[in-house]
Amino acid sequence: MLADVYQLPLFSNRTVEARLNQIVDTRTGRVVTLEEFAERCAGERFVYVGENHDSADAHRWQALVIGALDRAGRNVIVGLEMYQRPMQVHLDKWVLGKYEETEFLERSDWKNQWGFDFSLYRPIFKYCQDHTIRLVALNVPRDWVRIASREGYDALPADAELPPELYLGNEKHRQVFDAMMEGHPPGAALEGMYRGQVLWDEGMADSALRYLERTVVTPNTVFVVLAGNGHVLYRQGINYRVWRRTGDRGITVVTVAMERGSVRRPVSADVGDYVIGIRSSE
Repeated sequence: MLADVYQLPLFSNRTVEARLNQIVDTRTGRVVTLEEFAERCAGERFVYVGENHDSADAHRWQALVIGALDRAGRNVIVGLEMYQRPMQVHLDKWVLGKYEETEFLERSDWKNQWGFDFSLYRPIFKYCQDHTIRLVALNVPRDWVRIASREGYDALPADAELPPELYLGNEKHRQVFDAMMEGHPPGAALEGMYRGQVLWDEGMADSALRYLERTVVTPNTVFVVLAGNGHVLYRQGINYRVWRRTGDRGITVVTVAMERGSVRRPVSADVGDYVIGIRSSE
């Protein structure tokens, strides 16, 4: 039987119940409102909200989190796994209202950059455009990940803007990765996939930090990272890479798909700071 990646005993055996369409504080197991959540993010530089890419519920909640932080008076910046760095100019133009949706999707190459149905993500993009919230392309070129996986880091282009370190020694992250990859045979191919995953996470963390270095940042600034759950689970993905470089732990929110017909699901209390139950897309 495959391991439940949401119930790994990485730090403890304590569990809480994720609840459908509710925010649960994993420290207490209690439900909090969006407004309470935003208050608890006061002073935090980073908020990570994981997603199931094909879940409308997950993206609706991501938009709600952005809106709650915005209404709380935070200076919100949103980082997106969906776009690679060269597409930044088109995200800027979208936020400034220079593109209608059809032109934006064409010029930003949504189909090849990401490919999931844009309607799933529309609430996020529309809210950010309507409220002039900056969007940041976090992802590294897909070729980098492919080269790192197949040939190793030394084979990456000499002019690649790489993170200062590609750290492979996080054993907790490796446990999460192995659980996600369970069923893949061990060996060189799996080791290559792990190199690619680390480059992916380090690269997106680096994109966020580079952006913050070149923009005006105040104590009120909050950078919201939207990425697949696999990049934030147990605070061992992008969040870990940012923490390792800055000491900022941030707040991690994980969206958890409910089994069909269920409204609750037990998860590890360590999977994130908050969990939100979402309807299964299967």
